Amino acid sequence: MEQLYPELDQLICEMADGDKDFEKDLTVAIYKGLLELREKYADGSSEKDDIKIQQIRHKLKPTLCMFELSHITDELQVGKEIIESEGFDCVQFQSHYLSLQVKLEAAIQRVHKLTL
Repeated sequence: MEQLYPELDQLICEMADGDKDFEKDLTVAIYKGLLELREKYADGSSEKDDIKIQQIRHKLKPTLCMFELSHITDELQVGKEIIESEGFDCVQFQSHYLSLQVKLEAAIQRVHKLTL
């Protein structure tokens, strides 16, 4: 099976510029950010609060882009478009939400392995 985000550890290493403590701190920060994204997106979805979703999307977008977590940024864009055009009460949003959860879980597990 192909490893998800094979470049992630290299990108973190390059950002840390050889500082192992910073590398660990950065990895933990990415991990916590992904957990927060999962939690806040779930809250925003259940509360049908597009502002809450927008805030967490904007907060994490730079990190997601910097570390090439494009599966997630692409899915977040899909969700934004669905919310703007159809709202929360549609099959498309439910499908998007499930897809995002799968992608987030995979990324969380990948980053978690790097924290060990």
